[in-house]
Amino acid sequence: MAEHRFDDTLPHSRSGSAVWTLVVVSLSTFMLMLDLTVVNVALPDIRRAFDSTFSALQWILDAYALGLAAVLLAAGSLADRLGRKRVFDVGLIVFVLASLACGLAVNDLMLILARFAQGLGGAILFAVGPALIGHEFRGRDRGMAFGVFGAVAGLAIAFGPLIGGGLTETAGWRWIFLVNVPVTIAALVVGYRKIRESRSDTPPPVDWAGMTAFSAGLFFLVLGFLRGEADGWSSARIIGYFALAGVCLAVFTMLQITRPERALFDLTLFRNRTFNGLSAVTTLGPFAVMSAIFLLISYVQNALGHSAFASGLRFLPLTLMLFVAAAATGALVAKVAPALLMGASQFLVAAGFLAILLVDAESTWTALIPAMVLIGLGMGMFNPPRAAFSIAVTTPDRAGMASGVNETFQQAGMAIGIAAVGAFFQNRVTAAFEESEVARTVFADRTSEAGEAVAAGGPAALTAELPAAVGAAVHDAAQAAFVSGLHSAMVLAAVVATIAGVIALATMRRGDLDAAALTTPGVPVDEPSVQQPVATQ
Repeated sequence: MAEHRFDDTLPHSRSGSAVWTLVVVSLSTFMLMLDLTVVNVALPDIRRAFDSTFSALQWILDAYALGLAAVLLAAGSLADRLGRKRVFDVGLIVFVLASLACGLAVNDLMLILARFAQGLGGAILFAVGPALIGHEFRGRDRGMAFGVFGAVAGLAIAFGPLIGGGLTETAGWRWIFLVNVPVTIAALVVGYRKIRESRSDTPPPVDWAGMTAFSAGLFFLVLGFLRGEADGWSSARIIGYFALAGVCLAVFTMLQITRPERALFDLTLFRNRTFNGLSAVTTLGPFAVMSAIFLLISYVQNALGHSAFASGLRFLPLTLMLFVAAAATGALVAKVAPALLMGASQFLVAAGFLAILLVDAESTWTALIPAMVLIGLGMGMFNPPRAAFSIAVTTPDRAGMASGVNETFQQAGMAIGIAAVGAFFQNRVTAAFEESEVARTVFADRTSEAGEAVAAGGPAALTAELPAAVGAAVHDAAQAAFVSGLHSAMVLAAVVATIAGVIALATMRRGDLDAAALTTPGVPVDEPSVQQPVATQ
């Protein structure tokens, strides 16, 4: 490989491949985050195509999250050892083949398996992408690069319903997967030609045993949370999942302690207070935000009755604020204290959740605008510093491992949050509906079942087949119960986000970060890293 050298007198110099690296990683991330939300709006069409059960539809969503969570840490650690570009390319290939299989699925079982494989490919891209960006950018340029990266990720979440609705309505549900194919192939070709290789100068042996134990442990942990509400939290199956997770993670910890020369995860990072704080905020922030976004999308579609495409349009205030905040925050990463950036992002999000309390059963979508503005600002402020600090808590040769750890916390928090807050929302909607005299009169001993239907599909889930004489009254009761449950879920999400903000203020500080990673030019793979180890506490 040709030797690349940098002029240290130019504090923000970067290689010619830097911009292409940012484009490819951002484009890949857009597709990955899009697939977290885009499938939801197509589920009715998928159900009709395959005559799927409700359980099968849940698995179509859960399989992707399981694939993501299972191999994030392993992918990041392998990238440090084998080469980040090489592992990233493998992720692109797995993702494009899995997306093709999703689009060509002949039944729901094939779709579920393909979605799991899609999540595995996505995990590799999630884990390695930030490390590739961190290798090419430093100082102010790194902040701006991660600002773009964060904005693109947020845009995908916000535009998911819009894009999914548009594709489903105009071309059919299969195209929400098939559209990934040409985009991923283009990213693969450009990345192969333009992205430089980078890896650790002295890679340790691959920790296959630790990799297997951790992946299995996280798989069963996330599976338990995802299936707890459907199978029963006290059921033998769910208890078994959590028990298996505990055993696997205990084995993983023991392996990391007894074989430090092979360690998949450098446990000494836990001595770094900023790493601990960042990990907690990275778990709690998505726990609150993603669950809230899913519920707000459900409110606009199921309670207010807007189509998927129309719902996406109504989320534009959030989308625009997210983009503006991410772009602005990227320039502040190297200047403003990490605690202030991360703390402010969580407090803004919490304020947005509390603004949902302004919505009542008679409200139109415009009542959401204040909340959308605040949530969009908070989400935009979160991703750029999170991604930048995740690889600055250690030295550049371990950037893949650090990024994989951080992405693991984020994806696990996201999956568990959607399951936990979703279950809480369903419980609160059902309880509120059961308290309605109209509901008890019309549904009698089926009131609880009807309340669950309201939580899943809004008032229309009940009123479509009811006589007009009672339909209006049931609709009003269901709408009131849905909004009541939404309020309760938003308060819970606000509490979680506030806790995340307090943790950020109390734990994160610039002195615990690798200063060279934020202020000096990139170090090519051919030259040994000269960065000093991070300060630990």
